[in-house]
Amino acid sequence: MDVPLAHLDRPFDYLVPTEYDETARPGTRVKVRFSGQLVDGWVLERVAESAHGGRLAYLQRLVSPEPVLAPEIVRLARAVADRYAGGLADVLRLAVPPRHAKVEKEGDAGDALGTGDGRPTAAGGPDTAGGTAAGGPDTADDGWRPYPTGPAFLQALRDGRSPRAVWSALAGEDWAARIAAAIGATARSGRGAVAVVADARDLDRLDAAVTAELGAGRHVALSAALGPAKRYRAFLAARRGRVPVVIGTRAAMFAPVSRLGLVAIWDDGDDLHGEPRAPYPHAREVLLTRAQQADTAVLVGGYARTGEAQLLVETGWAREIVADRVTIRARTPRVVPIGDDPQLARDPAAESARLPSIAWEAARAALGVDAPVLVQVPRRGYLPSVSCATCRTPARCATCQGPLALGSARAVPACRWCGRPAAAYACPVCGGRRLRAAVTGARRTAEELGRAFPGAPVRTSGRDEVLSAVPAQAALVVATPGAEPVADGGYGAVLLLDTWALLTRADLRASEEALRRWMAAAALARPGETGGRVVVVADGGLAAVQALLRWDAAWFAARELAERRALGFPPAVRMASVTGVPAAVADLLTEARLPAGVEQLGPVPAGEGQERMLLRTARSGAVELARALHAAAGVRSARKANQPVRIQVDPHELF
Repeated sequence: MDVPLAHLDRPFDYLVPTEYDETARPGTRVKVRFSGQLVDGWVLERVAESAHGGRLAYLQRLVSPEPVLAPEIVRLARAVADRYAGGLADVLRLAVPPRHAKVEKEGDAGDALGTGDGRPTAAGGPDTAGGTAAGGPDTADDGWRPYPTGPAFLQALRDGRSPRAVWSALAGEDWAARIAAAIGATARSGRGAVAVVADARDLDRLDAAVTAELGAGRHVALSAALGPAKRYRAFLAARRGRVPVVIGTRAAMFAPVSRLGLVAIWDDGDDLHGEPRAPYPHAREVLLTRAQQADTAVLVGGYARTGEAQLLVETGWAREIVADRVTIRARTPRVVPIGDDPQLARDPAAESARLPSIAWEAARAALGVDAPVLVQVPRRGYLPSVSCATCRTPARCATCQGPLALGSARAVPACRWCGRPAAAYACPVCGGRRLRAAVTGARRTAEELGRAFPGAPVRTSGRDEVLSAVPAQAALVVATPGAEPVADGGYGAVLLLDTWALLTRADLRASEEALRRWMAAAALARPGETGGRVVVVADGGLAAVQALLRWDAAWFAARELAERRALGFPPAVRMASVTGVPAAVADLLTEARLPAGVEQLGPVPAGEGQERMLLRTARSGAVELARALHAAAGVRSARKANQPVRIQVDPHELF
């Protein structure tokens, strides 16, 4: 039943009326009477007899004879629910999109084949899964040849085997084409594939690459951004076996692909891969669970590497695909940090300047040869954070204590939380009324660069408008992380500003996330041999900066994993967070029969009167911990506890 209550997380038996005997198949949607209410449900299994000793009720109605819930997805959903201390109903809500009756009635003729927008193209049945791609094996191997083990990985896919790999991409790599080649190799073996990316812009790139590799009508793109009809049409095309390949954002991680042979994920460190709805599964972990259950191939790729991916390599579960050092040096732009002794000797102010002279010179040189310059700024807006100009005390709202910000040069400071203006602001410490920038946003940066380089056009890419590409001509492109457009021929220079905003975050993954964002931006620059430069405004002695200098994400990931293992942090161990008002958290932990060896850390403040308790256990004890937390949640839901508690297993952020 689709009842998201922990104490009801189990199947219930119902009788099937005679009129539904042929159509109420496993995987169909039904309506059932439960506790006096008509609720949604799924037919999971048909049996001749029930083990339930009491009287059984009948199904009230068959919503649709379409078996949209595949048996393998039920097994996957159950495993995901158990791993994340959640309920099956919550996971199935993520796995199967809402029904669209009109689309269902269209039949196979309305299936979306090979178009990201969900529109139909020429149908190609499942017997075409092993057809010829546009490029062919030799062309696909060329793209993977810079990686010594890359061609062997593709050959294993063509042979119907299930290799598992963690791939560290080169700078300037056409990652979408490489993933498309792996998908094409899998399709040639007569198997299907699922590939997940973080956002719509990456999905557009992968969609174009897969279409070029397989031809039209061979895949669908699934995304929550599609309208209900388009998404359901694409989902049905996969469920009915009309296409062998599904790509998409995290909405595609549960896609029902028959004869699944490959699961792939790009940039698994992006927090967009984490589902914000209960039970909060991560796309990487869902895909790895699918691979384990179905014995499929795995490709985890990115410019950077997460601790979780490194753990797969160190345990031998996956092999790494990396280029040799000669190739890396040839493909990587020249990376220059500030803080080197010779540089400080020439420019003593470089260490404290927002745009040191070396960054200014790199931008000027690139613009001089008619090449675009990318400037990465961690924050959007104009001045997203301000402080007292006299004593540097952060400026906060008098009503809610939220941070004040400036939207433009002439704007009145306003609270970022409640929106109230603070025109008469006075510092509570010194009484000063003048404000200064504490954090400079993308719009203010664009304004400053426009004055510094008056002859160059300035473009911004961020939340309000995300650019997908820019032409190969002189321009300053100011972008927030994740919104960097691709430049034809690569950027002549990439400037990484305000790096402290990433490095000093109170987050276990601060350095890992900083390197991920820097490498994503630096990968868009031209190779150093053709003049590409990356200036990172950070101390060259920092481990993350060293990894960027050497383009060695594997070294940094191994270092991070070793430190976390020594300190007892994920992914070396498993952790769960329990968040709610103090009384509710204490109540759940009192009910939980925690396994031996579970450590309780905290509580720590979680804002809005809530607190968070962290529970740590060895990786081998993760299943027992999740089971204990789910059982405790079931006890609370059975007695209708009115204070909710949020349970997250392996949360992306601990504090």
